[in-house]
Amino acid sequence: MNSKRLVWFDFYLLLIRNQFTTGAFCASIKRIMDPLNFIDTHVHLDRCQGDLAAARAAGTGRFVVPGVTASRWAELAALARQHRDVSPAFGLHPQAAAEWSPALEHRLTELLQRPQTIAVGEIGLDAEATTSTALQEEVFRVQLRLAINLRLPVLIHCRHRSGRIIEILTEEGAERVGGIMHAFSGSIESARQLIKLGFALGIGGVLTWPNARRVATVVEIVPDEALVLETDAPDLAPHPHRGAPNRPEYLPLIAARLAALRDWSLAQTARTTTANARRVLHLEH
Repeated sequence: MNSKRLVWFDFYLLLIRNQFTTGAFCASIKRIMDPLNFIDTHVHLDRCQGDLAAARAAGTGRFVVPGVTASRWAELAALARQHRDVSPAFGLHPQAAAEWSPALEHRLTELLQRPQTIAVGEIGLDAEATTSTALQEEVFRVQLRLAINLRLPVLIHCRHRSGRIIEILTEEGAERVGGIMHAFSGSIESARQLIKLGFALGIGGVLTWPNARRVATVVEIVPDEALVLETDAPDLAPHPHRGAPNRPEYLPLIAARLAALRDWSLAQTARTTTANARRVLHLEH
C-alpha cells in the first residue's frame, strides 16, 4: 500500500466516525496532498537492497542501516554514497565481538568520522551469542566510549540482557549521546530507565504479532517522544508476514498498529516518529 492510499484511509476513518469538522476536512485534504514520510531507524539494506523503491512508495523517506560485521562496512558506505536517503551506522554486533582488534578499532574510528555516519551500531549484548559475555561487554564498552568521544548516538542490540545493558549505559555515561534501543520488547520498567538515559524505543514487527502483549502495553504508556519505527528487514517480519523474509515496505504495517494503540492517525504517527528519529539521531532534515 502506497503512502497516498494510507492517508486516504485516515480520511475514510474520519468520515465513518462522523468527525468531519471543517478543520478535520482541511487537515485531511492537506495530508492527501502531502504524502507520509517515515524514517526506518533500523533496516539491513545490505541484505535487502532491492526493496528500496517499494519502501519509498510506501512512505519511507530515510533508511538507517546499521553495521553488523566488519566485512560489510564497506558495502554500507557504498550504499550511502549511492542513495541520498540511506544513512549508515557503523559498529560491531555482539555476535561478531570475536573480530575485535586494535586494527579494527582504528578502522571503525575512521568510518565514524565520515560526514555520512549518523550513529554507532548496532552494538550491545546478546545472551545467545557464542562469544563470551566478558568479551561482548569489553567490545560494547569500547564502542560506547568511541560514540561518546565523537558525540554520536548509539543503536543498541539487546537479547535477554536489558538489565546489564542499562547498567553499562549508566556506568559509561551514555546519556551524553543517547540513541535507540533497537527492537524493543522489554518491560515498562526497562523502557522508563532507557528513556531517562535519552534513548528512544525502536518499535518493529514484533508489535504486530498477536501474542506481543508486553510491548503493546509499553507502547500505550510511554511518552510520545519515546517512539521510533523500524523494520529490521529482512528479519522480524510483521503480521501477517511473520516467518517470511521481512521487507522495508512493510513499515506502514508497524505504523498502523502503533497508530491504533496510541489512537493516532497514520499521518500523526509518521510526523511524531519521524520527529523523534530526527531528534535522537541528530538529523537536520
